[in-house]
Amino acid sequence: MRVYASETHRAHFPKGELSGGVFVRPFECPERVDIIRARLDERGFGDVREPEEADLESIRSTTDAGYLAFLEHGHEQWRAAGNEGDLIATNWPARRMQQSRPPRDIDGRAGYYALASETAICEGTWVATLASAACAQDAAKHVANGAGASFALCRPPGHHATSDMYGGYCFLNNAGLAAETLRAGGASRVAIIDVDFHHGNGTQDMFYSRGDVFFASLHGAPEDAFPYFSGYSDETGIGTGEGATANYPMPSGTTWERWSDALDDALTRALMTGADALVISLGVDAYKEDPISFFKLESEDFTRIGERIGKLRKPTVFCMEGGYAVDAIGVNTVNVLEGFSAV
Repeated sequence: MRVYASETHRAHFPKGELSGGVFVRPFECPERVDIIRARLDERGFGDVREPEEADLESIRSTTDAGYLAFLEHGHEQWRAAGNEGDLIATNWPARRMQQSRPPRDIDGRAGYYALASETAICEGTWVATLASAACAQDAAKHVANGAGASFALCRPPGHHATSDMYGGYCFLNNAGLAAETLRAGGASRVAIIDVDFHHGNGTQDMFYSRGDVFFASLHGAPEDAFPYFSGYSDETGIGTGEGATANYPMPSGTTWERWSDALDDALTRALMTGADALVISLGVDAYKEDPISFFKLESEDFTRIGERIGKLRKPTVFCMEGGYAVDAIGVNTVNVLEGFSAV
């Protein structure tokens, strides 16, 4: 299985994030990639490639132009306005405010485009985000050209990013870009299966009104888990996308038995849509020791996840998402890839 990874991810590492009322070292940190790469090397995944430059034309076709300009220039504008630290949103358009017009002031614009305040933008965020997107795009091109599977070791992750909002450590939706690349490469239908603990709200938003991309997400119940405001089971799509979205919210303490039933249903539905290819949003934060999640999967369960996906025998792109039990992230991630490859 070919792996796409970029050292440029190191350019994105904000000084901290707000968690529990205090400023802490970000949970989404560079060593996540280091530990995964070490495990890949240890287990014989030797075909690791640096991606080409990101396909900006494809990104522009699915992403709001004003939002892209904000991602590219927001930090320099933030510093030019006299701010000394990383760009962190401090205000948002609330439920009864007019939300259709981004403010001119950079502080207001940050809140307009942000989903949550835990995600800061630093000087290197834009270049790292483009490199992460390039990993997803190149992994999808590799599969579209006839490979059975590939792994995009994306950092920053992407599944919370919409076409015009960032948050949850995500800026561009890598899984969505991979799906669009597969579609451009000849797949008539693509299924995205999101196994990250948190709901893939950004991916759902991108494809909610489309029938050519099926999206399923297995996640913590939105009453109790970030991003809170989406991921209910009655969210199934609209218009031509009606029925092409499936959500599996689950409670605190969920173990493999219940979680795997949801996975089996999601994979069955993906097959029923006639999907030619799969994109897996590969978060491993359903692990029992993850510090910001509440499921109870064991490390061996991630091998089982890979096996069940592999049994579909579809061209598959894995895009790295979350996973914050850093000591175990390499084992859990590579377990999925090995389980998939063993089928």
